[in-house]
Amino acid sequence: MHIGEQIFWLVILSMVVACISWTVTQEEIFSEWREACSDKSKTCSSVLRRKFFYVFTCEYCFSHWVTIGVLVLTGFRLLIDDWRGYIIAFFLLPWIANQWMSLYRRLRVGIKHEDALAEQVKEETESS
Repeated sequence: MHIGEQIFWLVILSMVVACISWTVTQEEIFSEWREACSDKSKTCSSVLRRKFFYVFTCEYCFSHWVTIGVLVLTGFRLLIDDWRGYIIAFFLLPWIANQWMSLYRRLRVGIKHEDALAEQVKEETESS
């Protein structure tokens, strides 16, 4: 694959990793499951079990497991066309995915801040 194609696939696959990781670890649809995992990550007697359940509450940690799945499904390799390409892709895909998630989080915080300011202005104008 040419470098341009690799970059295209890297961007698209990192968005897939980010979307899956964010949805599982942050969105309401998985909240009950995430809360159960959070409780178990604090109360299990075994360190291995606590870490297993913690993975489902941390988008950074979970993105690495999603990356493994994406690499298995797609066979994507980066720069080198052997096992080393998988290793490079394994570290770069979640890094870029986490950049997307940070950008998304910042955007959502900005929108919530603007909504709160608009609500405050609305309340002030209604009370005067």
